[in-house]
Amino acid sequence: MNIVFIGSSTFGLRCLDACIRLPEIKVTGVVTSSQTFAISYRPSGVTNVLHADITNLADSHNIPITTLQRAMNEPGLLEVVTQWKPDAFLVAGWYHMIPKRWRELAPAYGLHASLLPDYSGGAPLVWAIINGEAKTGITLFQMDDGVDSGWIVGQKEEIILPNDTIATLYARIEERGLELLNEALPKLLNGSVELKTQDETKRRVMPQRSPEDGWINWWQEAEAIDRFIRAQTRPYPGAFSIMNGKKFIIWSAKPTINKQLKKAIIGEIIKTDEHYFVQCNQGKLQLTNVTYGDQNFNEQTLTLLLGDGGQQFDSKNFKQ
Repeated sequence: MNIVFIGSSTFGLRCLDACIRLPEIKVTGVVTSSQTFAISYRPSGVTNVLHADITNLADSHNIPITTLQRAMNEPGLLEVVTQWKPDAFLVAGWYHMIPKRWRELAPAYGLHASLLPDYSGGAPLVWAIINGEAKTGITLFQMDDGVDSGWIVGQKEEIILPNDTIATLYARIEERGLELLNEALPKLLNGSVELKTQDETKRRVMPQRSPEDGWINWWQEAEAIDRFIRAQTRPYPGAFSIMNGKKFIIWSAKPTINKQLKKAIIGEIIKTDEHYFVQCNQGKLQLTNVTYGDQNFNEQTLTLLLGDGGQQFDSKNFKQ
């Protein structure tokens, strides 16, 4: 089977390597993109924080590669891809929709980090952690005109652990995705795979996210804010609040319902002998790792930043 691979992320790099290693597969070409690019929902440009340069891997196996300049329908791109004679496209770590003209040339199979049809759309793992889901997974599916709505080739489930961050969960999802590829691609080749339709009554389409969506709402309960922080911590831009006009990024924190701590104003910072807490609508959040300006602070160095406490985070953009 001639595969044309489309991707530009660290996971995409691993998927490409897996395809190259399968004896039944011949990768005849690669389409990739730069780390920052314009897209329909953000013409000013987005930055792929999980970007990987896959040129070296392609070059080392003498696989032709082309880099997307603007969009999938840019002049000449499809003509180049057609010369690679694809039997199928494999898409992993890619932000753009695959145009119908491409899918008429060969079927396109994509990996989506959820158990479709649930959590279709953008940032499915981030949303799953934010929403407190108990499990998620990854789906290999055949792309159509909809948003992650085509035939399902296969799926792998993964439990979301109570203290998972986006990094720890994503790492396990990558492993499940590679297992899925190694199992499903040979079946696609020999025709033994059983495609399944998606149940549209169970579809939830999640919106795309941008760094601005990381603003913390302190009017929520502490456990919800903890999930919000863990869902957007490194390597993502991070959840944040505003203090004195500057962004205060919170990389990690711990929810607490310690009733011995005084009740404070929503968003106010409370200092004890050893820790700093932020008052939430229900409970408090213990700060453990933050960035303010261009400096990073952990629990041992927060005194240099927060002193005796008493400051208040700006929550004026959230209405009760």
